Amino acid sequence: MDDVRNNEPLAWVGPAVGLLDLDAFFASVEQLDHPEWRGRPVIVGGSAEHRGVVSTASYEARRYGVHSAMPSATARRLCPDAIWTRGNFARYREVSRSVMDVLCSETPLVEQVSIDEAFFDVTPGRYSRESPIAICRRVQERVAELGVTCSIGLGVNKTVAKIASEREKPRGLTVIFPGTERAFLAPLPVGAMSGVGPAIERRLREIGIRTLGELSRADEAALAREFGVLGARMRLRASGAERSRVAEAAAPEEVKSVSSERTFDRDLAQRDELVAAVRHVAAMTGRRLRRKGLEGGTVTLKLKFDVSHARTAQRRLPRPTSDERVFGEVAVGLLDELWTPGQRVRLVGVGVSGFGPQPPSQMSLFAGEGEPGPRDRSRLGRVTDELRDRFGEGVVGYGRDLRFRGHTTGTAPMHKDDE
Repeated sequence: MDDVRNNEPLAWVGPAVGLLDLDAFFASVEQLDHPEWRGRPVIVGGSAEHRGVVSTASYEARRYGVHSAMPSATARRLCPDAIWTRGNFARYREVSRSVMDVLCSETPLVEQVSIDEAFFDVTPGRYSRESPIAICRRVQERVAELGVTCSIGLGVNKTVAKIASEREKPRGLTVIFPGTERAFLAPLPVGAMSGVGPAIERRLREIGIRTLGELSRADEAALAREFGVLGARMRLRASGAERSRVAEAAAPEEVKSVSSERTFDRDLAQRDELVAAVRHVAAMTGRRLRRKGLEGGTVTLKLKFDVSHARTAQRRLPRPTSDERVFGEVAVGLLDELWTPGQRVRLVGVGVSGFGPQPPSQMSLFAGEGEPGPRDRSRLGRVTDELRDRFGEGVVGYGRDLRFRGHTTGTAPMHKDDE
């Protein structure tokens, strides 16, 4: 490992894969947009009174022990003087796109894995003869010009790059030169490797494996008995011998799914509440689909019953649509596949996918005379969108939306575009 800030790097031979990780991203954007918040503890998250959670905490807040996914009530006790904000995810996506544009201008091989992380391939000779380290330095400088900072890990594969990116924050550039990856990985705990969660880590400890070095030397047959094909994969990654492929950046129109999720401040246990919640979240997804000019042919319903227990169900639609009055009712129909009376639900999510060509389908038999057809419903959706864009979200409201006003966690609703 080499902190290249003070040392002249050696020549790079072989694959060069980087992982860019934006530092305390949501909080950093808030401090960018609110200069008076700079240098002060900032927490992006939901209400402490309504079961909210921390999305991101600035480094000033982290000094008090605040971290992502922490209950907001706990964060408030640890850092009572913090500045709280629900967040602006549209703004975060805007800054994220600008950062990804920086990466894409350096190499076409950019694989975004989340709003604030992306792998990129800068192998010498593939698209440039320039040093991968020099490219990473330039990326950091260009990102800083946008008003946020990033940390980068650079190595021969994704596993090494990911772990390296977490070694020095913020504004770190950690380089693991070719040939040194095994020595870098060996002393680290198995939990340092992405994909090794608490359950797998516990099972590894039970068979005497605590470090990545021990995992890389473990008996293949024993790992296969315990983990199946995953065992060989983990052993390969722990040895530093993984060969990674960074996919070429997808075009904006290649989004595979659009979804929205909402966590409520109290569990929903009645069917009428859940039906209203599904329609409420479907409307959020419908608006986002129309903004993107997308129509999808598959709807997915997600219910989360507690912190670790969630279920999903999926169904094809009669025809591609962006109208929540169509896909939302199909999602309502999926409720009984996931929920039984008496179960308590804390989160509802509705997603739409399948944006490619769809097979032809017959006209619905249920659109009777006097009922609004697809064209009428689509026009109504667009008019509603225009009113909200012009006058604010609260200018038009349906009963399903008013029902949940004031009954969410205060955490900004999660919207996802999967590419």
